Formats: sequence, structure tokens, C-alpha cells
Amino acid sequence: MWGQSKTIGIILIAVGLLIALGAALCMLPSLLEDSGLRLSGYALGLTLAVVFVSLPLLAVGIYLIVHGQAESKLMAEVAKEKKLLNMVQTQGKVVVADAAVELDVPLETIKAYIYDLVGKGLFTGYINWGEGVLYAKQASEMRTTRCPHCGGQRELAGKGLVKCPYCGSELFL
Repeated sequence: MWGQSKTIGIILIAVGLLIALGAALCMLPSLLEDSGLRLSGYALGLTLAVVFVSLPLLAVGIYLIVHGQAESKLMAEVAKEKKLLNMVQTQGKVVVADAAVELDVPLETIKAYIYDLVGKGLFTGYINWGEGVLYAKQASEMRTTRCPHCGGQRELAGKGLVKCPYCGSELFL
């Protein structure tokens, strides 16, 4: 149901408005004729139709539109993460600044994408922040205790993250 929230919300708002308009139009002839319906009865009928039918539909419709907009923003971020992952996996290495330009996001966002992909277990490789290059490596190639960039001994920095104390490269396992 990705992306359908806004459409369903618009439909519910339209149906809610049509029901309110329909209730008003259906009772109008009885009000105009001398059939016994008074203005107070017309107002009561219209109020009941609006409060118990139209307003709930309008409220749910508005909620779905707002929720759909937030969902769209989230899906756009996921698409950018996926594009970054595909760039690195197909090219083997990517200049972080080039990725930021291509994805139209700041460097800090690229860093957040990388950490998110590592946290989800979708990416293994390493990054040299000094050079600004992100390298994709198979997990089996990353199991050594040496930095692939400078050859220095690596230190554990967090779950799935090892940092080289010599060159500053971060290795994602």
C-alpha cells in the first residue's frame, strides 16, 4: 500500500463532501414544500449526516493525506540509500562528494546513509574519510586484522564498524 495513502485520503474527503451535499439536497425539497419538515428538522438532519458520516470521512481522509506525505518523504530517503548502495556495489568505489552531488544531499547525510546501510547489514567495505572514497568489499575479504588502506592494525569501534587508528579509515563488516 506504499504511496496509496494520499489517493485514498483524497477519495474519502470527496466522498465525505458528496455525502454532506447529498444530504442537504435530498432534504431541501421537503423543506421547500409544505410537507411538515421545518427548518429545525432540516438543520438537525443535516447536522446528523455531517457529524456522523461526513466528518469521520473527512478526518480519516486528512489523516491519510498527511500520513501519505510523510510516507513519500521516507520512501524518497530509502530510494536514495538504495541508489548509494547500488553505486558502490557496481563501481567498487565511489567518491563520497560525487555521491552527495548525484543524490543531491549533504555529506553528513551520505555518512548517515552509510551507517544505516551497515547497521542493516546491507553493506560491507570501508571508507577513507581523508580521501573521501567509499570502497565496497566482500565480507570474506574484510576478515583480516589489517587495514586494507594502510596495512595498520584495526581497532573495534562499534557493531559492524572497525576504525584504523593510523589513517582513520572506517571498515564496515
